[in-house]
Amino acid sequence: MGGWEFTSESVTEGHPDKVADRISDAVLDSCLRQDKNSRVACETLTTTNFVVVSGEITTNAKFDLENLVRNTIKDIGYTDYPGYNYKNVDVLDKRNNQSPDIAQGIKSGEEQGAGDQGMMFGFACNETKELMPYPIMLAHKLTRRMAEVRKKKILPSLLPDGKSQVTVQYLDNYVVGVKSITLASQHIDSIDNETLFEGLYELVIKEVVEKRYLNGLKKEDIIINGTGRFTKGGPDGDTGLTGRKIIVDTYGGYARHGGGAFSGKDPSKVDRSSAYMARYIAKHIVASGLATKCEVNFSYTIGKPNSHIFEINTFNTGIIDDNQLKEVARDVFDVRPGVIIRNLDLLRPIYEQTSAYGHFGRESDNGYYFPWEKINQDIIQGLKERSWVKYSASTSSNFQTS
Repeated sequence: MGGWEFTSESVTEGHPDKVADRISDAVLDSCLRQDKNSRVACETLTTTNFVVVSGEITTNAKFDLENLVRNTIKDIGYTDYPGYNYKNVDVLDKRNNQSPDIAQGIKSGEEQGAGDQGMMFGFACNETKELMPYPIMLAHKLTRRMAEVRKKKILPSLLPDGKSQVTVQYLDNYVVGVKSITLASQHIDSIDNETLFEGLYELVIKEVVEKRYLNGLKKEDIIINGTGRFTKGGPDGDTGLTGRKIIVDTYGGYARHGGGAFSGKDPSKVDRSSAYMARYIAKHIVASGLATKCEVNFSYTIGKPNSHIFEINTFNTGIIDDNQLKEVARDVFDVRPGVIIRNLDLLRPIYEQTSAYGHFGRESDNGYYFPWEKINQDIIQGLKERSWVKYSASTSSNFQTS
């Protein structure tokens, strides 16, 4: 196949769109803590010292929305930044109830209908121990480290907004190097760019990037704050909206995306729950050794429990034919929304923790467990056994007809 390059980006939790995602997921979690039957489709817009929370929400949960928003912003780190901080922000509540036309098609139990129409993709590959593409995992590790050195005051000059971007070199589908790294970090006004560059290089890049790849980079391959300054940031620098970082949330553009955002949606919305299930299936297929790369694809109609399609693509890396593997996966995995919600235990208030640094590639975070990332050895064994039956039947048939 030869050599090629791929770029992915990540953003910190202080990025304006991620502030909006986190507020929406904090609302969802607050609903689920008190009422597991909550129906939530929460959208947030945030700009200079202003937050609008809207969407369709039907729940018996009671909580102080303004206090929730302020505490979320405070936890992100906007404590005394003049253009955006938890003390001064105005909160406008524009929530409505879910449409009864939608509610009538979404029942509980195994025959629960999908909360919306759409298509979902899940992906896994063996480029990293997390079974994720290397570019997006490296980008996430950089932004997480940026947040860590800020919060621990290792680099106290940093402010919450930030981004990373990495370009990775491949040769015959194997990662062979990192071509470039770009970081953008909001900072206090008093620090100069040279000092900031040195701090981020020594305490972020060198701590995250493997030496074998870092040694191949020249100074001009590393860009930090390309314009030279980044003091005005967060929702004060750019309006944030829920669901505007769907590529950062998934596979960094390396795999296809169905278009639906995750944050603020309860698991009856298949944009979220079925995308998690598609990742779960793809990850088990790769973890079982049945393929080194796998994409899983579903599509649903609102109010109906069954996916129209259940497609698997291993990009010619499978040990059996993709159609055979699809039959195996169909035997092992039930992809009706109600069953997905039950099997992945999705009615827990875990979603605020997913709102930054990707929904995939982490089994847990801050004590919250993400079951769509957990490998089940019984499932691995079932996939292997069924695949061996398919493989044996195929080779036996070929032998008899040759």
